[in-house]
Amino acid sequence: MWTGVIVTWEYIQAFFMLIYYWIKALLCILFVQNLRKSVRNEIILITGAGSGLGRGVAKRLASLGATVVLWDVNEKGNEETKQQILDEWPGAKAYSMKVDLCNREDIYRVAQQVRDQVGDVTMVINNAGVVSGKSLLDLDDASIQRTFDVNVIAHFWVLKSFLGPMLASNHGHIVTIASSAGIFGVSKLTDYCSSKFAAIGLHDALTAELKQMKRDGIQTTVVCPTFINTGMFQGVSTSATCVRVLNENYVCDSIVNAIRRNKRFIMLPPHTTLFYILKGLTPDECLDRFMRFFGLSNAMDTFVGRK
Repeated sequence: MWTGVIVTWEYIQAFFMLIYYWIKALLCILFVQNLRKSVRNEIILITGAGSGLGRGVAKRLASLGATVVLWDVNEKGNEETKQQILDEWPGAKAYSMKVDLCNREDIYRVAQQVRDQVGDVTMVINNAGVVSGKSLLDLDDASIQRTFDVNVIAHFWVLKSFLGPMLASNHGHIVTIASSAGIFGVSKLTDYCSSKFAAIGLHDALTAELKQMKRDGIQTTVVCPTFINTGMFQGVSTSATCVRVLNENYVCDSIVNAIRRNKRFIMLPPHTTLFYILKGLTPDECLDRFMRFFGLSNAMDTFVGRK
């Protein structure tokens, strides 16, 4: 009997906590999240900066006075990003470094180079990603390994390289560019979806660790967009405007905005959050129908990818 009473009381407490934090979140949206923090003089590491989102985010942050450290295996593209920054904003600080994210020792080596030449990184943006776009049995072993190495395993080595000074100063920001494919499984993206699910899991667990350690000065942001027209998902098509291929500039602006407002989690476009909320409440048969209705079941059939 008493056990039942205790359980009931715990549910009542949980309900009132939910109401309290809903109201608090609403007030935060109305009055606090319009405030944007400065990134001037922050040292920001961005992986995959040689093209696409990495390049766009790097240029926007550099324009705001941040020192940007550009990492990419594509040395030519990375240098182009750096030169574009220096040409558009004379006096900006940008460093271009070639890194193979599939190689742990290379990451550690170049991380030491960053510390020696630039200083302690205060913001990490794990953005680099690769996609194969094939059904499971058509994926070769090397492609699967590469997808996981770049999309999630490298996050561990990058974070281990730069998190220590952030913890010591209780100041920093960890940003994970994940994907809606890390929340919803999509046909012909088994390796990609799995790696993005893992990246979100890593990010959420690290956020919990930082809270447990009372390092509230270190912010975390995870970004989950749908398909983007950066070239990475060249050729994909959907039959509904609500899951359309997103414009690269819109996504870059949204990422920087989320960083400056210390948003912990965003989905792009924002209305896809509704599908995330409904995922656990919707019957499996209905979910399957939704995937077909919005064209996601066959979206990768026309996939070409970045050449």
